Amino acid sequence: MFFFATCAPGMADLLAAEVRLMGASNVREQKAGVSFEGPLESGYRACLWSRTASRVLLQLEDIDARDAQELYRGIYRMDWHEHIEIGRSIAIDFSGTNNQITHTHFAALKVKDAIVDQFRERFGERPSIDINRPDVRIAVHLNRGVASVGIDLSGDALHRRGYRQMQGKAPLKENLAAAILLRSGWPAIAAEGGRLVDPMCGSGTLLIEGALMLGDIAPGLFRSTFGFSGWKSHQPDLWKSLVEEAQARRQAGAFVSGRILGFDRDPEAVRAAINNTGHAGLEELINVRESGLENLDETFQGKGLLITNPPYGERLGDAAQIEGLYATLGRVMRDQFGGWRAAILTGNPPLAKAINIHARRTHTLFNGAIECRLLRFDIDTAHFNLPENRPSREERLARARTSEGAQMFANRLAKNFKRLRDFVRRDGVTCFRCYDADMPEYAFAIDLYEGDRTQVHVQEYRAPEHVDRSAARQRRLEVLSVIPEVMGVSAEQVKLHNPEATHAPDAWGQRVDVADEITVREGDFEFGVNLNDPIDSGLELQLRRVRSLCGESVRGRTFLNLFGGSAAATVYAAGHGAVSTLTLDSSVDCVDRAQRNLARNHLDGVQHQIVRAFPLDWLLEQRFQARPKQFDQVLVTPPSIIRGRSRETLFDVQKDHAQLILDCMQLVAADGFLLFVSQHHKLRVYETSLSGFRVDNLSSSTLPRDFERSARSHCCLRITRF
Repeated sequence: MFFFATCAPGMADLLAAEVRLMGASNVREQKAGVSFEGPLESGYRACLWSRTASRVLLQLEDIDARDAQELYRGIYRMDWHEHIEIGRSIAIDFSGTNNQITHTHFAALKVKDAIVDQFRERFGERPSIDINRPDVRIAVHLNRGVASVGIDLSGDALHRRGYRQMQGKAPLKENLAAAILLRSGWPAIAAEGGRLVDPMCGSGTLLIEGALMLGDIAPGLFRSTFGFSGWKSHQPDLWKSLVEEAQARRQAGAFVSGRILGFDRDPEAVRAAINNTGHAGLEELINVRESGLENLDETFQGKGLLITNPPYGERLGDAAQIEGLYATLGRVMRDQFGGWRAAILTGNPPLAKAINIHARRTHTLFNGAIECRLLRFDIDTAHFNLPENRPSREERLARARTSEGAQMFANRLAKNFKRLRDFVRRDGVTCFRCYDADMPEYAFAIDLYEGDRTQVHVQEYRAPEHVDRSAARQRRLEVLSVIPEVMGVSAEQVKLHNPEATHAPDAWGQRVDVADEITVREGDFEFGVNLNDPIDSGLELQLRRVRSLCGESVRGRTFLNLFGGSAAATVYAAGHGAVSTLTLDSSVDCVDRAQRNLARNHLDGVQHQIVRAFPLDWLLEQRFQARPKQFDQVLVTPPSIIRGRSRETLFDVQKDHAQLILDCMQLVAADGFLLFVSQHHKLRVYETSLSGFRVDNLSSSTLPRDFERSARSHCCLRITRF
């Protein structure tokens, strides 16, 4: 049999290790979980014993589903009486979309119709629908033109263990708590006799999950029902034997009083933790006390794991208070937990710097929709980030400069720098990319901006989860240590872009200081660049040839720039004789910078308009105009994804680019053209949706030489009417 166990992002390797230990074969990590093979017992064991899975699906069949009719036919052909008894209830969970099936609710209805129609025609009776407590839950996932169909063996999500009767203000899901403990090495620490302490335990989820591991207790033992209970092929005797085995293992588990300890200053949270602990039958293992973080009443000797999920400070005004809490946590760790390990889950990594201990490892996990970091520490004086332990930045850079890796990187950068500078200067280019992850272990992009002040912009690509953070920090120091000498600049002229900056919750709301802007030249024009902007420096170097293309044939014509940013392409169009231009962007900073760029080049006449507007809304308004505006040239450079304040996806270039192009083509004059440009990695263009137009791929001809390593991420299409 084939199974698929789903899990939250960042847990797939843990889940894969679990199912391997259960005896499953052909285990493979995938984007949303783990696939594996085995007898039905393997699926049952995953439901009973997996601590990290969200659901366990029995895979039935993959069917063609390029459109709704094909989906219906494929579902109808399957023998559903093999899985569903007459008179039973069903529910359909559908995920995924493609070009033709764009609504999951509609697709779920088509699946339901096919099953119901089959039963009605074969037996004259149809299954009922119960979305909350169905006898059989059917899961269908669509990927392009193929739908994977399965039976949900878990029923309710597996994180709902059944022991939590009371919960605090912001409880962790049980499977996330288990993943934190597994990532932190709790099973090994427990095997060595170590203790587990949560100084801000809330309703006790971390404590209880830690006790389940210590006592060899299956998390599924607390549940009374699973999704397979109403499935026609369920084998009750097999399931009963697995439950009896789990109960025997629980009886033989390690129950040593005082091994697991929790504290919280909130009496309601303590009451909830004690209630939940008792309901799980773990009061022998877990002791919970009412105490503030700063008043813990003992120094913890020996070995153990301090683990906690402190507040994130999501509300305005919380930051200072939460930073103080993290500082207190760090002091308590240093003073009372020497020699222990610690694991802190935080949704606000910058505030965690107040702990003042260097994290040994970090992992990305998701607490609901919040992207979090799990920080792992060795509580040892060598790792304390205190002034007396802290070498100066100059000392760290000098030490890094002498390493073998720094010298290797310096040689590659010097070779690139000389070759590319000689090449681009022949074209009058003073801003260019000197290095783009040429050596995979040094995953940086380095750009030179020569203007009224010369600056070097260093951007670090986000490291994969398996990369050790201390090694990544060392490589960063090595890169920063050699750039000044190789590129002939001072250390102050090197700007390091924080790889986390664009993912910070408030990054898009930050205003930048105009005083930080430098003026650079590209061809015949001048532009403002701000390397302190966490989102956009103001001049996308990889679009240099696209901008030039915008100016080639625009004289005497009209020009529209959507998602115009700093209006660099508009400057090219206006500077080469466009009779009028319109630039739209939703960012206040971009609009201000665009106006300054036009003024720099003496192009700020009334015929060149900069408008602050959300381009998608503006396009929608034009769609319903009797006579939409017309332009001879239209440039659209959408971001890869746009999210609203609620983090809901408003635009995904892979899914929505065809409709965006069609909307833009309504604004293109009869003899005009549209330039569609995207930097989305491996964008797959839906050419069938554009069959009414001529599409010329200009990607290779518009990619500058210094960005050749980014060829897969550059798409430029010239679209005209036949």
